[in-house]
Amino acid sequence: MKKSAEEKNVNKWLITITVMLPAIMEIVDTSVANVALPHMQGSLNAGTDEITWVLTSYLVSNAVVLPMTGWLARMFGRKRFLITCITLFTLASLMCGAAPSLGLLIFFRVLQGAAGGALIPMSQAIMMETFPPYQQGMAMAIFGVGAMFGPIIGPALGGWITDNMNWRWIFYINIPIGIIAVVMATFFIYDPSYLKRAKTSIDYWGLALLTVGLGALQIVLDKGQQDDWFNSGFIVACSVLTAVSLAALVYVELTHPHPIVNLRLFKNVSFSAGNLVMFAVGFCLYSSIMLIPLFLQTLMGYNATMAGMVLAPGGVATLICMPFVGAIIQRYDGRKVVFIGLLIAAYSMHIMQGFTLEAAYRDFVWPRVVLGIGLAMIFVPLTTVTLATISKEEMGNATGIFSLLRNIGGSVGIAISATLLARYSQFYQTSLVAHVNPYNPQAQSQIAMLKGAMLNRGLGPVAAEQGAFAIIYGKVVRQAYMLSYNRIFFIVGIAFLIIIPLLLLLKKPQKHLPPGAAH
Repeated sequence: MKKSAEEKNVNKWLITITVMLPAIMEIVDTSVANVALPHMQGSLNAGTDEITWVLTSYLVSNAVVLPMTGWLARMFGRKRFLITCITLFTLASLMCGAAPSLGLLIFFRVLQGAAGGALIPMSQAIMMETFPPYQQGMAMAIFGVGAMFGPIIGPALGGWITDNMNWRWIFYINIPIGIIAVVMATFFIYDPSYLKRAKTSIDYWGLALLTVGLGALQIVLDKGQQDDWFNSGFIVACSVLTAVSLAALVYVELTHPHPIVNLRLFKNVSFSAGNLVMFAVGFCLYSSIMLIPLFLQTLMGYNATMAGMVLAPGGVATLICMPFVGAIIQRYDGRKVVFIGLLIAAYSMHIMQGFTLEAAYRDFVWPRVVLGIGLAMIFVPLTTVTLATISKEEMGNATGIFSLLRNIGGSVGIAISATLLARYSQFYQTSLVAHVNPYNPQAQSQIAMLKGAMLNRGLGPVAAEQGAFAIIYGKVVRQAYMLSYNRIFFIVGIAFLIIIPLLLLLKKPQKHLPPGAAH
């Protein structure tokens, strides 16, 4: 007996809530630990280099699982696999909170990342299937609201919990959400008829090469700047391992009858172009989200909460715009919406490259809101257009690859931005220091004035002169960093514009009208 339209409608939104809960939980957990690192360091008696493995370990295992999600769902049955992942993620969160040492915390973060890696692509695939073609834009808008909610609420929530309770509670809060998600998935998620559990030969070589290649790549990107890139034997070894493993993976996956990652999907030019655009968007988005709070906290003296308050309005702008964008792309060509979104995002970077050390809170919030609007116009239509030409059978595979490229783009963006920041700050510092010399009357009058002020405080002539030079040097360093941030914001803005020609490779989406509208 067929379900009535009303029942289907209720079911559709219940499925949406069911898959959004674990997805938001996973996205929040990606960023929630960042602000708690200093507290963990003290509690677990760890060094600065060691404690960052709490973040790296999660990202590595997350990256490895993402592209094999579709294969795992076919192997174990999607409903069973989804419930297993939510359960494992919740248990790993409990163990992370209870971890007595850094080694155990990193081990449980690896488990948490592995379980969480499958949640995003599975949620995306289920939503793309649940909604009819004419509503898929709206489905991706709803999913986008959840995806953007995570990075906005993550750092603020992590900061508040760490300040008011204990860093262990940033992991414990997942437990009630995980239990509710498991119960809802048990009742509301069903395996579609075409996704029966497959009894196929396991692609062991693909599994091994994927794990080693993506794991090594993530370590290179995360630790590269810290270890001075290719001057470190460890980074060189990981880079060689990445290149060899991923090259071998491509060969193995294209020749295996049942590959873990279906690389044949890239024969679809529209899918390939969409993934390339998403890689570049991930690059720009993650680098800008990393740079803004870093700039505010190191140069402007903002605390973590205030830096979060600068980022939050941009996230709110994205949340407000996404449903409207979802409605627009049901009627208009999604590629044109992405084009406008990229222009708006590039313009926001143009505003940011004009930041100064005298800027006020509102000067930082305004370009962040502009960027938020741009991202809403990029994320929803790009996801919909890229996945529109993929068959339902391959949707789990496609969403896994799509999420992976966004994440790797983000990791590359953060790595390059951190490196450029270090390099440019040295370059600008050298340029500015050259002007602080005995032949520059402005510099000399500034030093004399500061020295006089120090002498008036009762310091001796030598101490006063050293104090004056220390203040001048501090100003030079701050200005050098400010110029570095300005230059990197400019480069990210150019990167948004360079992507635009790739939109021509995206296939024009078909107009899917709601039932009844065709009559």
